Amino acid sequence: MPHTFDPFRKKKLLSFGKLFQPVTGAMIDIPPLTARGNRPLQMTFEEHLRALVYFHLEGHKSAQDLLQALEEDDFAHSQIAPKNGIKKSSFSEATNSRGLEQFMHVFQNLQAQATKVLPNRHPDLGNLVAIDGSLIDATLSMYWADYRKGAKKAKVHVGFDLNRSIPRKVFLTNGKEAERPFVSQILSEGQTGIMDRGYQCHKKFDFWQQEDKLFICRIKASTKKTIIKANKVEPGSIIFFDAVILLGTTRSNQTEKPLRLVGYEVDRVKYWIATNRYDLSAEQIAAAYKLRWDIENFFAWWKRHLKVYHLIARSEHGLMVQILAGLITYLLLAIYCYEQHNEKVSIKRVRQLRIKIQNELRSSYCNTD
Repeated sequence: MPHTFDPFRKKKLLSFGKLFQPVTGAMIDIPPLTARGNRPLQMTFEEHLRALVYFHLEGHKSAQDLLQALEEDDFAHSQIAPKNGIKKSSFSEATNSRGLEQFMHVFQNLQAQATKVLPNRHPDLGNLVAIDGSLIDATLSMYWADYRKGAKKAKVHVGFDLNRSIPRKVFLTNGKEAERPFVSQILSEGQTGIMDRGYQCHKKFDFWQQEDKLFICRIKASTKKTIIKANKVEPGSIIFFDAVILLGTTRSNQTEKPLRLVGYEVDRVKYWIATNRYDLSAEQIAAAYKLRWDIENFFAWWKRHLKVYHLIARSEHGLMVQILAGLITYLLLAIYCYEQHNEKVSIKRVRQLRIKIQNELRSSYCNTD
């Protein structure tokens, strides 16, 4: 039976409906959600998704905070909550045991929509994907989130589209998991991974080239460099080095395949960038690497303003559901802010949207009196 999902429960409450509208297209061909055992579903996937988008949009700090809003807040009760309400046990069961496949489906489809809608801001640099990981503080009861004795952390590994400022790929592991192996999983054909010094590994540089993966990676200044061919550097440029080289020490950790190394200086800080992009100028390599800071800004904004890391789940499954819901909310906001304001996502526009939603609710009540 096909899904019939209307983002507008009350036609006068247009703002949340506009934000949520892209979900309608993202729900096409979604796998059906089934209950486990003999217990019927207490909340549909659509209702679960709506509640978690509301959780992130409003910046709630706990599942209890969200559930109280679904019961007592006029907008949340009438527009977000299931018709018969939802109990804490049912909400917890839904988050921790089902829906992961459906959330991933919506995330991937929304990402495709956002790619078509949002402008490509750096077409001259190619398809750039920043790759980085971020630790999530976990509770001691989350045994799967191994980090060190007396501390539990999970780690989220993200591929971030720098051309459109949206997340593309996401993986969740325990806090000890290495980040470099995810480069091959995150990068698709034609994409260039932009990485910081934590990803420097000469064996991986060889392996990624063998896989035909493109990358731009900052390396440590102290790394030994053997010059094969020096390229011309224009005087007065921020570029002070451009050459084809081998990295590392002979018969120790030296790369087998040559790389291009670009050095540039900004505000008295020198950056050394290893890459296999020979089609770009040295200045373009420097510009591409500087865009990597966008993923740092994304993590900071995501954590601070969407409350992604206020845990509402303790299982690995539930935390991944929460993370995907946060990424879905960010994609919806990216589409909304561009279509409504021709801007990137900002906390100013998020606050404005929250106020507008509440004002529309008050207006609809006044008009029915």
